[in-house]
Amino acid sequence: MAQMVRVDKGPAARKPEVATAMRDLIRRVRAELPFAAPEAQVCTGVCQGCSRKLLEFLASELDGWEQQLEAGARPGLRELSQLMQTCRKVQRILIRNGLIAAGGEAPPGSRPVARLETA
Repeated sequence: MAQMVRVDKGPAARKPEVATAMRDLIRRVRAELPFAAPEAQVCTGVCQGCSRKLLEFLASELDGWEQQLEAGARPGLRELSQLMQTCRKVQRILIRNGLIAAGGEAPPGSRPVARLETA
């Protein structure tokens, strides 16, 4: 008879807590989107949604979540998913407006900004 072998995945196989995943998402978004870009670069005249306003909105969302996490809030998967979705939508509009490139390369005539990758 075949004997079943139990495989212990150990602590390395555990997924991070939602709060940890949200902190990581906030850190990556802040590093990869051009929040500090000069207004002349952000407002290029080609707009399908105001890049400046979207970046300001997203920055305020990230600030709010950072404050809540520091205060001990424990977000759920729904909140993490909503923040990820908001970041992706803003990213798509920034790509359409030519502020960042889809493949991680900068559009012609702009400084390089990495594409936001979600894990």
